[in-house]
Amino acid sequence: MGIPLLQKLIVGSYVVRQRIAGRERYPLVLMLEPLFRCNLACAGCGKIDYPDEILNQRISVADALEAVDECGAPVVSIAGGEPLLHKELPQIVKGIIARKKFVYLCTNALLMEKRMKDYEPSPYFVWSVHLDGDKGDHDKSVCQEGTYDRAVAAIKAAKARGFRCNINCTLFNNADPERMANFFDSVMAMGVDGITVSPGYAYERAPDQQHFLNRTTTKQLFRDIFKRGNGGKNWSFSQSGLFLDFLAGNQTYKCTPWGNPTRTVFGWQRPCYLLGEGYAKTFKELMEDTNWDSYGVGNYEKCADCMVHSGFEATAVNDSIAHPLKLLKLSRKGVNTDGPMAPEIDLSKQRPPEFVFSRHVQQKLTEIREEKGRAKEAPAPMEAAE
Repeated sequence: MGIPLLQKLIVGSYVVRQRIAGRERYPLVLMLEPLFRCNLACAGCGKIDYPDEILNQRISVADALEAVDECGAPVVSIAGGEPLLHKELPQIVKGIIARKKFVYLCTNALLMEKRMKDYEPSPYFVWSVHLDGDKGDHDKSVCQEGTYDRAVAAIKAAKARGFRCNINCTLFNNADPERMANFFDSVMAMGVDGITVSPGYAYERAPDQQHFLNRTTTKQLFRDIFKRGNGGKNWSFSQSGLFLDFLAGNQTYKCTPWGNPTRTVFGWQRPCYLLGEGYAKTFKELMEDTNWDSYGVGNYEKCADCMVHSGFEATAVNDSIAHPLKLLKLSRKGVNTDGPMAPEIDLSKQRPPEFVFSRHVQQKLTEIREEKGRAKEAPAPMEAAE
């Protein structure tokens, strides 16, 4: 696994403490989105479909660190948008590392070499570079030629400077198992420390709606990939082995959306990183006032095909702590790629989808405009002194 021993010990002890305390719901990874603005427009992404007034918003250093403290998760994944567009990101990262939290800075790497001087190698810091396959697959996925070459150059530069560096890879239904296995071989040869892999989530606003995976297709795709890599043991993944086993259809898991709570420019996003169906002002409000049982596979139609790491990784980690022998067996034998798959969750009672994106966008726009209006009406400093 591409997770260092220090991180395993700290995260493992954190989970054990939560279980001893009898906490049913607790965060594992804070998903921090300090902005939605991006310098790419990927076909499978619905994260940048906002008016400019919202795309221009940024979470301040103080608010970002307050979110880290309020949440208390041992790992912070900084996503977006493209986080490196945030001018104060170095201060945010330094503040998180000072708190002994593990930081995964997710980036498409277009600005990575230019901004690398603003960061220092640390056992608590990881560059997580977006690569959706080899040169042909990745450039097509992000809708811009040359991005793969720039990402690879940035990875090599980061490794040369002593940084930990992972890749995060999202798969769609046009992924070819043989090409993906070869791609995983190639990134291992680059010296990448770990791979984070996940099927794409069917964002309702994504430009390309034809290439999202359903659950059956997802399981077979990952079986076909892992089969070409000795049950996945040929590659170093920055994920729980039981999550990989789940992707291959060998575990029946329900998602734990509170395991990866998300803080955006809107606030604390309900219910998860992938669905924005409401926002809380505080982490406490998010955890206590969200109707968690109304979401997830089998509960909500929008969740029906989801097998994404941000929903199920925390489930797998909890299972690993509860059943260490199951994890040990998996680490020895690798992911099973043959035989019957685990039972699927019943979808017959799921509620129909609600479409609330436009309402939340309008609420945020109203908030931004009212704040600007108040700023214009406020007296100048000299006038206030008089």
